[in-house]
Amino acid sequence: MDDRNATDEPTGGDVDEDDSELPADVVDDAERLTRLERHATDENERAAYAERRETLLAGHGFTARVRDDAGDATLVLHPEEWLEDGVIRTDRVADVSRAIEIPLEGAGDPDDWNAVDEHNRELAGEVRAAHGDVHGDNAAALADFMGNHYAKPIETATAGELEEFRSDYFVRNAWPAEKQREVIDDSIRLVFETAGEPVPGFQVQ
Repeated sequence: MDDRNATDEPTGGDVDEDDSELPADVVDDAERLTRLERHATDENERAAYAERRETLLAGHGFTARVRDDAGDATLVLHPEEWLEDGVIRTDRVADVSRAIEIPLEGAGDPDDWNAVDEHNRELAGEVRAAHGDVHGDNAAALADFMGNHYAKPIETATAGELEEFRSDYFVRNAWPAEKQREVIDDSIRLVFETAGEPVPGFQVQ
């Protein structure tokens, strides 16, 4: 008997459960990327957010899907092992509490993301005012990266995210002038100094 279930998913646990297999920061990032995906108007941008989320979760043996019941959208994070050919098999679901459900509907979400972007740009503006346009332009590029790709305040960036910015985004997307390239590590340090936070394990040159 084939007991695949393509529509009715197991009901998982709350996002704040202490015994979750997924670290809280991974759950938060998966939610951020999903909201960005849903709000994006460009198809390539939506695909990029979805790919980032899947790569993030795959590192922990999880995957994600959005369940939309009569307009009530919920992000469901669950083990990859529950799937076969992209469909959940109920005979593989031994413990439904391993899944995490995150409601995606509700007032205030767009304001949350706008607030993050506004915060990052204010921080970049402070860097510009205190240290000049070259560092200010680099700080603005970092604000663009953290807002558009992770929807996080700059000062909460991980070492890996900063390295991604420095070695990939900054080079490919920021179109930096030579003076900007020469001081990018100093600029990153100044951004975090301005925010009153240490640079998270990122080795500046």
